[in-house]
Amino acid sequence: ADGGELRAVPATEPGDSDSTVWIDVRRILHEADPGAEWRQAYEEAGRLIRSYFWDPGMCGIDWDAVLAQYRPLVERVASPDDFADLLRELLGELGTSHAYVTAARRNEGPPHYQRRQGFLGADLVPREHGWTVRRILPGDSSDSRARSPLAGTGIREGAVLTRVDGRPVDPVTGPYPLLAGAGGTTVELTFAPAGGTGPPRRVAVLPLIDERPLRYQDWVAKRRAVVRELSGGRCGYLHIPDMGGSGWAQFNRDLRMEVSRPALIVDVRGNAGGHISELVVETLTRTILGWDLTRDAQPVSYAANAPRGPVVALADEATSSDGDMITAAFKLLGLGPVVGQRTWGGVVGMTGRHELGDGTVITVPMNAAWFDAYGWSVENKGVAPDLEALRTPLDWAEGRYAVLDDAVRLALELLESEPPATPPARSGVPDRSRPKLPPRAT
Repeated sequence: ADGGELRAVPATEPGDSDSTVWIDVRRILHEADPGAEWRQAYEEAGRLIRSYFWDPGMCGIDWDAVLAQYRPLVERVASPDDFADLLRELLGELGTSHAYVTAARRNEGPPHYQRRQGFLGADLVPREHGWTVRRILPGDSSDSRARSPLAGTGIREGAVLTRVDGRPVDPVTGPYPLLAGAGGTTVELTFAPAGGTGPPRRVAVLPLIDERPLRYQDWVAKRRAVVRELSGGRCGYLHIPDMGGSGWAQFNRDLRMEVSRPALIVDVRGNAGGHISELVVETLTRTILGWDLTRDAQPVSYAANAPRGPVVALADEATSSDGDMITAAFKLLGLGPVVGQRTWGGVVGMTGRHELGDGTVITVPMNAAWFDAYGWSVENKGVAPDLEALRTPLDWAEGRYAVLDDAVRLALELLESEPPATPPARSGVPDRSRPKLPPRAT
């Protein structure tokens, strides 16, 4: 191989003569028998599970009998999705988390050739005069993925989107069919101003391929504002979406500002898991031993970025994997009470993914977690909260934040018995003036 290309060179030559033959791999044909591939992949999956499952005894499962039970169904498989469904049933017999199956994908082309839907980072709603901008998300400059395409263009709420690249917006289907395949490419949008007065305005924007980071940052900002309002500014708020790189970045993005409040809400609802819960725990268990004071600057605690007062955690049924782990750590270390719902209950983790011969990808539960207080019981059960709270559909529809309300109320109650650490007053500073000289001897 040479620079991503394949060539054949005689063993007796250096490879730069006319005898070098360049091979066009696009002309190589491979004839496959899907049925034979699926039979082979089924046996391969069975061997991988037997070899790498975290308990050599397979937790009492007769794995050979399970494989024999499902094996006849391999002959009925007619598509990669069928085979993936069969493997999901097979791995489901393990009764263990992190046993995933991803179907093989064929003839879809490399991802960079696929043009994606474009998103504008705004809420548009059908009105009498057309598709109207109800809200433009502000974006977050600290997150490069949370760019807002319409922010800063001069378009205001109430403007009507009339054309996309000169094509009129259908009053029924709206602008999104016209933005198909426009993600990451420049698009010209035409807006009629709010109220219908004035000339139309044309702007060139770069639609997002993925709007989720932008909407996530908006979601966090809304909940932080709710916590501020409910607590009168006394509670900080941090949400940790996962226990990977993005979750660690999100945790640190607002850490210094939020721990400077008297109390702290740490929200791990919906946490997708990962492997950095220990780093978060290490930060939240820091104790303030003193303060660094600088002229014309806010005091800085020592240790830095340590909570100043009580900490309350929020968890729910979607707090998963390493999210289960940090919820357990909150309770076992006495970091603070947990409010919400019992967590997902999946603490037998995986290490990597295995691609089978047909292209199907599976994961094997390889790393089981055990706790002094819980034993093996967190798996398939989760961690129960100290205070059960649920935001019902009615709460959501009527704009109530039931879980946040309970958490803030609990944090404020704890503040009454656990006063926050506060920096020293500037009074009483050391006296470094020159002492008076003793009387001169005569």
